[in-house]
Amino acid sequence: MIFDYLLSGAVTVLLALYLTYALVRPDRF
Repeated sequence: MIFDYLLSGAVTVLLALYLTYALVRPDRF
């Protein structure tokens, strides 16, 4: 289904942004 594809894509993007933010701001973790 297209909904499952969009949902998995959104989760992947959010995880990538979260990991990048964690690497940029390591003092907050």
